Amino acid sequence: MGVVIIDGSTVRDFVNDEALFKKSVDETFSKLDLNNDGVLSRSELRKAFETLRLIETHFGVDVATPPEELSNLYNSIFDKFDCDRSGTVDLEEYRSELKMILLAIADGLGSSPIQMALEDDDQGFIKQAADLEASKLSQQPSSAGP
Repeated sequence: MGVVIIDGSTVRDFVNDEALFKKSVDETFSKLDLNNDGVLSRSELRKAFETLRLIETHFGVDVATPPEELSNLYNSIFDKFDCDRSGTVDLEEYRSELKMILLAIADGLGSSPIQMALEDDDQGFIKQAADLEASKLSQQPSSAGP
């Protein structure tokens, strides 16, 4: 487990790195597309969000959430992603919505740095954003004098 310090610019830089962002989102989409049909069904997207346990924990402590409340939450998330109301989420819809979500996170963070504890094997978007920032910092020339 490692601790990273990020702010809005960390997340925004990741989203603005078009090649890295596209590669990351496309890989995630492929993992979620369990039947490899090129679109995400309601159940495929729900499985992905269930792993995040959006409202089922409060500061790491399990909370009893009525099943209908969970269904309503996951249905509303799916509806937000399904921009063309086709009943499935294609790669472009997925990419577009994730971009908006991550930019909203960046706006919310602003310039206030926060610490996040992340698993070393975490390949989520925030971890990738932190890794991108770390790689940029490691490439900067040292300003230390003789």
